Amino acid sequence: MKKTFFNVISVQACQNILETFPQLDFVEDDFKNILTCYLAEDLYASEDLPKLARSSMDGYAVKAQDVFGASESNPAYLEEVANIAIAQVPDFTLQSGECASIVTGGYLPLGADAVVMVEHTQNMGAGTIEIRRSLAPNDNIMLQGEDAKKGECILKQGTLLRPQELGFMAALGLMKAKVYKKPKVGILSTGDELVAAGQPLKVGQIRDVNSPALVALVNSIGAEAKELGIVPDNLNSLRSAVLDNLNSHDVLILSGGSSVGTHDYTVELLAGLPNSEILVQGVAMSPGKPLIVAKIVTSKGVKAIIGLPGQITSAQVVMHILILPFLRHLSGDLKAFKAENRLTRKAILARNVASRQGREDYVRVRFEQDSNALLAYPLQGKSGLVKTLVEAQGLLRIPAELEGFEQGSEHDIILL
Repeated sequence: MKKTFFNVISVQACQNILETFPQLDFVEDDFKNILTCYLAEDLYASEDLPKLARSSMDGYAVKAQDVFGASESNPAYLEEVANIAIAQVPDFTLQSGECASIVTGGYLPLGADAVVMVEHTQNMGAGTIEIRRSLAPNDNIMLQGEDAKKGECILKQGTLLRPQELGFMAALGLMKAKVYKKPKVGILSTGDELVAAGQPLKVGQIRDVNSPALVALVNSIGAEAKELGIVPDNLNSLRSAVLDNLNSHDVLILSGGSSVGTHDYTVELLAGLPNSEILVQGVAMSPGKPLIVAKIVTSKGVKAIIGLPGQITSAQVVMHILILPFLRHLSGDLKAFKAENRLTRKAILARNVASRQGREDYVRVRFEQDSNALLAYPLQGKSGLVKTLVEAQGLLRIPAELEGFEQGSEHDIILL
């Protein structure tokens, strides 16, 4: 395989390539273990939820027609005929002129079609209840099957399982589900000048900032990241580290070693691996141009090797725009690269921002609320400055065909 540097493609073209990687295999697991996983199947309700009509308020079950027009000045009066406990299924039918006290979640008796809140009633004694609020049918009740009808698809394949989805499953008695496996991601930092974070520095050394930051980013979306250490700028050392960890991970991320330089061996390494194909070697974006993506076919399946820029800001921008969506794609997110999947916030640009045509610029911004609008202030700083990452709250995307944006223009800011 011939080694060439920076055969630059667009961000969209890179996304299209990343989407060609297959989703990981699925596994069936207990619902207690699948938080932040993506469903690998459609889930269907095995029963109506709720099974019977239930009250959504403490109060009195009534016939809505009996309290039509009731008010503080013109109350209705009903006879209390029962007190319905929380787990009791009533065995009677409510007649006109009658009511039954009921708690939140209690089952409605036949004949009742509404619940008046206890705050709008008064117990007059001798079994008489004064009703001071008019109701319409179905007010303050949960109808049978209102949450889910038996046989209805309640959660679709590709759904991210958050606490609320797991609660829905539990309510229906769905204790297992097929989910996509979470990607196992190994992080390797390369560079003779690097030492582990927490170690004292000697002249010419810098601490490895990328590894812990990248691990935190990967873990934040539910994937499983592991620091694999620091590798010297040496082809044999890098090859050994990659081969030692390739089969035990779905994705290897190499931080540094992807830009043109004397000690950068990533392309040479990937070109020499068996069954390898370099798919991306440069993306028209700033920061983040020197991105490498390779596909390796092994006995354990298809693996991805990502070569990130060494500068922390460049690496993190690439992660947010391309690699985190890629990991979600592997995890089973069927809309990982869709624009609507990004969290954005509208803001007014506080200053002019220039850009060079032919590449997408991602400008770090911070927010400030004034009396009229939310303002986005571009942050100035080079890609090696950690401070701008700490201050940044979002990214302003400038399309490749534009030369920038003017102060006062409104934009969707990608939230960090």
